[in-house]
Amino acid sequence: MILVTGAAGHIGNVLVRELVEKGEKVRALILPGEDTHSIYGLDIEIVVGNVLDPVSLERAMRGVDIVYHLAGIISILPDKNDLMWQVNVEGTRNVLAAAKKEGVKRLVHTASIHALSRNWIGMINEDVPFDPDATAGGYDRTKAAASLLVLEAVKEGLDAVIVCPTGVIGPHDYRGSEMGDLILDWVRNKLNFLVKGAYDFVDVRDVAHGHILACERGRSGEVYILSGWQIKVLELKQLVQNALGKHIPVITLPMWMAKFGAKFMPLFYKISRRRPRFTDYSLETLQSNSSVSSAKAQKELGYHPRDLKSTITDTVNWLVRRIDRVRKH
Repeated sequence: MILVTGAAGHIGNVLVRELVEKGEKVRALILPGEDTHSIYGLDIEIVVGNVLDPVSLERAMRGVDIVYHLAGIISILPDKNDLMWQVNVEGTRNVLAAAKKEGVKRLVHTASIHALSRNWIGMINEDVPFDPDATAGGYDRTKAAASLLVLEAVKEGLDAVIVCPTGVIGPHDYRGSEMGDLILDWVRNKLNFLVKGAYDFVDVRDVAHGHILACERGRSGEVYILSGWQIKVLELKQLVQNALGKHIPVITLPMWMAKFGAKFMPLFYKISRRRPRFTDYSLETLQSNSSVSSAKAQKELGYHPRDLKSTITDTVNWLVRRIDRVRKH
């Protein structure tokens, strides 16, 4: 039996799909009242629980051999920092404790490229340490701290592997990630403001497959970066435009103007409850070092990311079909 925490999320639901296709018995940990549309109809066992509730975790892990721990909070806004610490760090601590108590044979922990120290010059690889003090925001800090907890648990005897995806994009993004919503706006032909910058983006299906490879082939206590391809945001928009076969209207802002506007984004979010496109964190990320290597995962796991053109084409087609279904209903 395999347990997936965060099973209804973007990576989570795609991972569950692949595990089911492989014929695995999957148990999905779902929050009370959580929207499970992303995993509806899959042949899985659903259990209600919370990473902040140790009793529910122990119950969910009973009879489980493998745990994929994906549950977490992602936010680029500072008002979520306390919640992120509780879920991402203390929640991981609870998951590790339950895994030890219930005799889980292997745990795969989903960290993030953002958990690695930002004070690194040159190609980013697994030599870069997890450093909660060398991060750009609350999300980075909590993912770094959680990863250090996993490494400590390995020293205490738990068989665990850590994977670090880069910027995840792709189909089955039911809840709308930050980049998913941006691509959706482009599909809907909404005018958007962009800034010049680049990042490494990877297909969610490759990330899900990378998790399985890490579980099957990864060495305990090791970290594996699951990256894709470095691309400029304007080039990413061009890929979407090509897939749609139509022009997408955008206005490119100078970085100084975007940074000035970002100072007011937390207030904008509180008033509108709409996710802001520009924050200090997101702008810093687009300007940060995004030269990332997945050479270790390729060599040791057999991990190979697909090209971004295929990812964008599949994502656009999935979004168009979803928009059509919503219109029909």
